[in-house]
Amino acid sequence: QVQLVDSGGALVQPGESLRLSCAASGSIATINAMGWYRQAPGNQRELVAELTTGGSTTYASSVEGRFSISADNTKRAIYLQMNNLKPEDTAVYFCHAKTVVQNIYWGQGTQVTVSS
Repeated sequence: QVQLVDSGGALVQPGESLRLSCAASGSIATINAMGWYRQAPGNQRELVAELTTGGSTTYASSVEGRFSISADNTKRAIYLQMNNLKPEDTAVYFCHAKTVVQNIYWGQGTQVTVSS
């Protein structure tokens, strides 16, 4: 089992930055990828960014160049640095972890609202 606690969401103005954090605990040695998804009202949950234990990153085209995913060396936390935020980035952001046996775990979600 893996437990994820995500945090850092807030109300910000367009153009501002925000950093989300996700702390992992439990069977973290089984994790082979972690990332962030988001879900806006009325929309499906979508991938924002993912980082594998091999160091590969994947970004949604809508955030490429503005968002950056990183992790600490122990794999106990990942971060999503979000720059130049736009109103369309407004959503609940969920931390996500995938294990070597394809189990999926989710954080509880953190609200990001971009509005003037």
